[in-house]
Amino acid sequence: MVSERSLEVLQAIVRDYVASREPVGSKTIVERHAFGVSAATIRNDMAALEEEQLIVAPHTSSGRVPTDKGYRVFVDHLSEARPLTSAQRHAIETFLGTATDLDETLARTVRLLSQLTNQVALVQYPSMARARVQHIELVRLGDARLMSVLITDTARVEQRVLDVDVSLQDDVLAALRTVINGAVVGVLLQDASTILRALPEQVRPEWQALAGVVVASLVEQVGANRTDRLVLAGTANLAKSEQDFAGGIFPVLEAIEEQVTLLRLFGELQLDSAAVTASIGEENAEYGLNATSIVAGGYAASGGEVARLAVLGPTRMDYGSNMAAVRAVARYLSSLLGTP
Repeated sequence: MVSERSLEVLQAIVRDYVASREPVGSKTIVERHAFGVSAATIRNDMAALEEEQLIVAPHTSSGRVPTDKGYRVFVDHLSEARPLTSAQRHAIETFLGTATDLDETLARTVRLLSQLTNQVALVQYPSMARARVQHIELVRLGDARLMSVLITDTARVEQRVLDVDVSLQDDVLAALRTVINGAVVGVLLQDASTILRALPEQVRPEWQALAGVVVASLVEQVGANRTDRLVLAGTANLAKSEQDFAGGIFPVLEAIEEQVTLLRLFGELQLDSAAVTASIGEENAEYGLNATSIVAGGYAASGGEVARLAVLGPTRMDYGSNMAAVRAVARYLSSLLGTP
């Protein structure tokens, strides 16, 4: 165990190193922070931190930098995430509040979060396990072209444009729309495909060819909504901090490209709609991301499921500000998408 002052020295080292990327020495700490003790006393505190493997000297006779364990202790002792400014909160409300559907909302979310944190931002689509069909729309675009639109109660909108071999008539589309909505509105997505596949045999013979094409599209749309998906933005931010990744940024880029790795990591994070957590450095070694930290939070969608959003970057990151940004965006997403 280290003393209370030693923990404060650790916090000073983390903040100074994050700000400067330079190892931090005792003289620098005395000059920048009001500890009211001598440099020799600070060196003793730093020795205690080094003995606990919370800081390390990257070079002989240099200052010290935090270890992964040091970052973990720092995060665990954050009394409160730094609050966002009123301008930042207003930007969240303005930028996200004007989105028209779930796809646009999540795309805007990652763009905004990457700008707030200068990290890679990720957001997970809400789980479709409890999502239900809210409405299906069929829109005629031409004599032989139509659009099928699937809307869920989690605000997900999936649409496809279809070319058909029959001449479309508005009254036929209206009747088919009525039959389909009557069969699947309110049904769980996981059950909708089975019901949809049986519909072509239940309509008038002259409609069956059209119904078969429409149903095949809707089955694909339902399947797309049941797949785990991530939206990302800010990958270019990795290049700005490439020197912070001991093994280079390629393992991180590979994990981003192979989203299954990030989905597995997300699945291991125990979150609710109010929590923010950090997974730091070696804690991510199982996923090949041992030089990377992830700050993640949960947001609640209208189906009641908690999905995840996060920022990803090097272990040398501003944890306080990033946690505040993730928490603020998650809370706003919950209020925007959650059940009133």
